[in-house]
Amino acid sequence: MPITVALAGDTMLGRGVAEEIAVSGPHGLFSDGVREAFAGADLALLNLECCVSERGRPWDAPGKPFHFRAPPAAAEALADLGVDCVTLANNHALDFGADALADTLTLLGRAGIRTVGAGADAAAAREPAILEAGGTRVALVGVTDHPADFAAGPGRPGVAYADLRAGVPDDLVRLVRRLRDEADAVLVMPHWGPNMTREPLRYVRRAARSLVDAGASLVAGSSAHVFHGVAWPVVFDMGDFIDDYVVDARLRNDLGLMFLVTVDGGRPSRIEAVPLRLGLARPRLADGADRAWITDRFIAACGAFGTDVSVRDGRLVVAAGGS
Repeated sequence: MPITVALAGDTMLGRGVAEEIAVSGPHGLFSDGVREAFAGADLALLNLECCVSERGRPWDAPGKPFHFRAPPAAAEALADLGVDCVTLANNHALDFGADALADTLTLLGRAGIRTVGAGADAAAAREPAILEAGGTRVALVGVTDHPADFAAGPGRPGVAYADLRAGVPDDLVRLVRRLRDEADAVLVMPHWGPNMTREPLRYVRRAARSLVDAGASLVAGSSAHVFHGVAWPVVFDMGDFIDDYVVDARLRNDLGLMFLVTVDGGRPSRIEAVPLRLGLARPRLADGADRAWITDRFIAACGAFGTDVSVRDGRLVVAAGGS
């Protein structure tokens, strides 16, 4: 039977969001509309772009200006939203070092949230998660193409790193191929490319095609902080879900999307993008001029790939094949 998978992009629960959690508790971050959208899904997945801990020191690396650490209550906030699994394969999982990463894994696990994309060593960081809902087995893989100094190694905690500019590595191709035989659907969540770009770079497009050719049922990326278009079955960038970032008046990173993917018989058949007004640590459903801006932007971004978008009940719909 068909299942629905809720997907969200960069989820940053530190700094101003952490202050909001301290004031209002872990249950007040997300509006009723956002919570209802998640509640209607059989599985909920996102990119957690911070560590969850009270320990550690800021990662000392040249040119690293931002360090994101959420309080332990952030794990409860995600569980309350209904999140089943997160990818930690990104450039903030190790912001406060190995102890904070270990706390992140422990606290999320206690909250019933599984993780991919980071771990105590390279094998753990690359280990996929197999999630099941409605009789459908979904394999989830997390990988990031930056930063190289966060890469997990033998006996070294870190993230699942791959230099995607040089191409998708053979071990990742083999993993996707193996999961294609072990699960009904394979979802890859790459954290790729630079921040604040309007469209995916050429190497990102090449990597996406390689992952699909290897057997990925759906690729859903993040990193840009703004959403990109869909070239079926690839959502190049989901944009941000919650943060406290400065707003770019042109790129409008205060407006975003979450995605509801229908998986039928192991294959994605439909993607519904739900327009969001992110605000400051308070995401809610977008309306009025905000929803119109998101709609126009998403239709144009998808159109660049020849992908058709229909508008139904305020949601932006891409059907299988996308054109």
